[in-house]
Amino acid sequence: MSEATQANFAQSAMVRVNRSARTAASIAATAALCGLACNALAQSGSDDAAPEISVLPVQGGIYMLVGPAGNVTVQIGDDGVLVVDTMGTAMGEALLAAIREITDKPITFLVNTHAHPDHIGGNAVLAEAGSNIAGGNVVGTIADAGATARIVAHENALIAITAAAEPLPFEGWPTDTYFNDRKELFFNGEAVQLLHQPAAHTDGDSIVFFRRSDVIVTGDIFLTTAYPYIDRAAGGSFQGILDSLNRILDLAVPADRQEGGTMIIPGHGRLCDEADVLEYRDMLTIIRDRIRYLVDQGMSLEEVREARPTLDYDGRYGADSGFWTTDQFIEAVYEELSEMAGETAG
Repeated sequence: MSEATQANFAQSAMVRVNRSARTAASIAATAALCGLACNALAQSGSDDAAPEISVLPVQGGIYMLVGPAGNVTVQIGDDGVLVVDTMGTAMGEALLAAIREITDKPITFLVNTHAHPDHIGGNAVLAEAGSNIAGGNVVGTIADAGATARIVAHENALIAITAAAEPLPFEGWPTDTYFNDRKELFFNGEAVQLLHQPAAHTDGDSIVFFRRSDVIVTGDIFLTTAYPYIDRAAGGSFQGILDSLNRILDLAVPADRQEGGTMIIPGHGRLCDEADVLEYRDMLTIIRDRIRYLVDQGMSLEEVREARPTLDYDGRYGADSGFWTTDQFIEAVYEELSEMAGETAG
C-alpha cells in the first residue's frame, strides 16, 4: 500500500458517523454452520443439565428470552401467545418450559424471521404444544387444523426450509406465508407487522414490529455480538443489511435524550434502542466505504485483508475462529463491492 493510501486509510479510521437461486448444497452448508452452537450445547455438560434461558420483560406485553444461541421474543395477552423465532432443535423443550414459566396461555402464533436452523429448530415442539382458531371447511377437511399453532414466515424462508438436505420435521414448516413486502396480524390488542427485507441477511428475512408495545424484532439483520452474517448463497447481501438497518431506524423513535423509546431485540445479543442500531449502521457504512476505496485502488482480497479495514471495530465484533470470522466478513463485502464495481465499469 502506498503512503498516500495509508494516509487516506488512516484518516478514514478516525471517522465516526454515526434472493432466488439457491441449491440444496448451499442450504445444507448454512444449516451445518448455524447448527454448530446448538450441537455443541447438546453435546456438552451432563445429560441432566437443562439449557439456561433468561427471561427479560421488555415493555407492553413483550418478553425477551435469551438462550445460549440467540434470542426469542414472546408477546403475551388475552388472545394467547405469539413467539418470534424458536432457537435451535436442541433448545425446543427448554424454550417451551421457559414460556410456561411466564404464562399458561395457548401458543397461537410462531413467527420465523428467517430460515436458519438456530432460529427455527424449536418450531415443531412449540407448534405441537399450541393451538389456533379454525372453523368451517378447514376443520371439515383437516380434523386437527386447530390443534397446533400457526407458523408464519416469508415464502422464501419456507422455500429454504424445504430445500434443505436435512429439513425440519414437517410439523415445523411454516403454515402461513406471505410473498409481498409485508403481512399484518392483529393479536393481543395490537397490530403486528411482518416486514420483508429483501436480500439482507438472506432473501427471506422479516423484521417484526409490535406497534402498540413499540418493539422491533430484527432477526439476524442486527446483532450486538458480531459483524453481520451475509449469507450470499441464500440471497443475502451487505447492501441489503444496510437498507434493512435504515428501515429499522425509520420505524424506531427514541425517547428523552435519544435513550429508550422503541426497544429493539436483535437476533443475538443484548436488548437495544435506536441509538444502538444507529451505531451499528454507521460502523458498517464506514467499513463499506473503506473497502470500496481499496477496491477502487485495484487491491486484491488479500491486500484488503492486510489493510485491516475493520481494525478499530474488531475488539467488539471481530472473530479469528468460529462460525463467522472477520476474514469471512471482509471477503463477503469485498466480493459484493467488486461485483458492483465491475457492473459499473461495464
